[in-house]
Amino acid sequence: MTSNRPYLLRAIYDWISDNGLTPYVLVDAGFPGVRVPSHVVKNGQVVLNLAMRAVANLDLGNDRIAFQARFSGVSQSIVIPVHAVLALYAQENGQGMMFPADENEALNAGAADESEDEAGDTPPASGGDDDRPKRGTPHLRVVK
Repeated sequence: MTSNRPYLLRAIYDWISDNGLTPYVLVDAGFPGVRVPSHVVKNGQVVLNLAMRAVANLDLGNDRIAFQARFSGVSQSIVIPVHAVLALYAQENGQGMMFPADENEALNAGAADESEDEAGDTPPASGGDDDRPKRGTPHLRVVK
């Protein structure tokens, strides 16, 4: 049976748009096949506005999401495999759907093994970000 993810993405996109809200997509930027500008990637993820006023030629296909968008005034072609989508939600109220990470990790691991066989010069992923404390939590200490 085919994946239900592309069908859910289209349905949630329509639901958000029909209610006059702004659809945002959270993408795993490290997933093989993701084409987004590197300067918008933060912590291996990217959030993109999919509203019709923000993109051109939006194609919510069964295998990928493709569209044209402007970043710093420069039009870029964006390609996102549907399995790289972590969430689709409304910017105004956060309502939408998250997709299971375990499915993403399993598919990502299998695709990464295949891509490493094809291109052996893949840089290793940095893993030092998890050891740092989260921002926003105060760390004060009384010094006498």
